Amino acid sequence: MRVLIIDPDPARAALVAEGLAGIDPLQVQIAAVFHERDAAAFQPDVVVVASESPDRDTLESLREASAVNPRPVVMFVDRSEPGLAEEAVRAGVAAYVVDGLSAARVRPVLEVAMSRFQLMHQLRADLAKAKADLASRKSIERAKALLMKERDLDEEAAYRLLRKLSMDTGRPLGAVAADLLAFAGVLKGGDPT
Repeated sequence: MRVLIIDPDPARAALVAEGLAGIDPLQVQIAAVFHERDAAAFQPDVVVVASESPDRDTLESLREASAVNPRPVVMFVDRSEPGLAEEAVRAGVAAYVVDGLSAARVRPVLEVAMSRFQLMHQLRADLAKAKADLASRKSIERAKALLMKERDLDEEAAYRLLRKLSMDTGRPLGAVAADLLAFAGVLKGGDPT
């Protein structure tokens, strides 16, 4: 496991590293400040941020990094202000622990955070797929309606025609439907969407 520890306090960073004892194989890199290019070079499995209080610059850096390269992030802070926990979660932090850093807690918190991250990552992927499927389904329904109107077909015949176009071109049905709608929009001189 590759763990990137971000902490300006070397003693606190050492405490976090001590809590990782027993993980095999283990590679640890410690930095005072989070920089995505350094993180990308190290390719950590998990990032642990420890500090007195989370600062907005670190949270913004984590947010930007999570958008490009999502990875589990654990944050141990000595104190927190109202709203910072929510902001940390929005920045991609999987576990936010206030006033609870001890060597014995590091590994269990990391394990939970990594599991939570994987679950959330899968849920986001499932949501994105569901949205794409819904958009495809809408395009198919609109394309069928267009064919029914323009070609005077019933719904089943319109669907068969779309399916045949899909098979003939080797493209997904939703993509064929979207193209048909776009072409129809261009031919009518209007907005293809």
